[in-house]
Amino acid sequence: MFEALYAGLFNGLIYAAVAVGLALIWGITDVINFAHGEFLMLAMYAAYWFFTLGHVDPTMSAPLVAILLAFVGFLTYALIIKRLQKGPPMAVILATFGLGLVLRQLAFIAFTPDYRNLPDTIVSGSVTLAGVSIGRPQVVTGLVALVVVIALFVLVYRTRWGHALQAVAEDRQVAALVGISPDRVNAQVWMLGSAAVGLAGALLTTFFYVFPSVGTVFGLLAFVAVCMGGFGSLPGAFIAGILIGIIEAMTGYFVAPAMKTVAIFILFVLVLWYRPRGLFGRW
Repeated sequence: MFEALYAGLFNGLIYAAVAVGLALIWGITDVINFAHGEFLMLAMYAAYWFFTLGHVDPTMSAPLVAILLAFVGFLTYALIIKRLQKGPPMAVILATFGLGLVLRQLAFIAFTPDYRNLPDTIVSGSVTLAGVSIGRPQVVTGLVALVVVIALFVLVYRTRWGHALQAVAEDRQVAALVGISPDRVNAQVWMLGSAAVGLAGALLTTFFYVFPSVGTVFGLLAFVAVCMGGFGSLPGAFIAGILIGIIEAMTGYFVAPAMKTVAIFILFVLVLWYRPRGLFGRW
């Protein structure tokens, strides 16, 4: 049982890192990035090809992958989101949804539907925690995800730049009157949220298969975590991500692996039934 609990905790930290990136973009720019999962997929393929072609371990290429995904986030905002934000909200939603479909289909064409995995990496093997053996890649990825989440919290809630983000989230027009550029802030938020998912995606390749639709799984779980935690709430997304990981692991251990997703969505429905704005949503 403790092995499943530890696995759920570290998987939950990974879900939390992906969800916090999505919550950051949603909370500040008021845009739901339905291509967030596909950004994760791009990061995983980038790390995979760095390893396959350049023999660069994912733990070493992760910062570079994060930079690449930050650039992808910037392009997405500059070329798509910025142009559509002045129109109806549905236009932006459909644009990100369509972008996700395009990226996924391009991955199918370029890389085929094959499942790919990496051989031994620097973090291969297992570690023993309190007498329980768990894969070292999961531990390392989970801990890095925790560091990323803490860094995002510090940036958003403890720095002047973070205060500027919150000002834009509260009222773009008032923020502009005091010298804060909403467009610049939005671009930076897209870069930061995309970099976070890029870092998580690169490290995921140390123990998870890489395939074109991998982002669908993680993107859906991230969306559930953000909704459960409170729309746009970073602490809420973090806690909900960990909760999803633990519920998933415990259901697989005590009930059946096939019921893991069912349990997550039952919890999702119950939380939103009791608190429609999520656990940490504003009332």
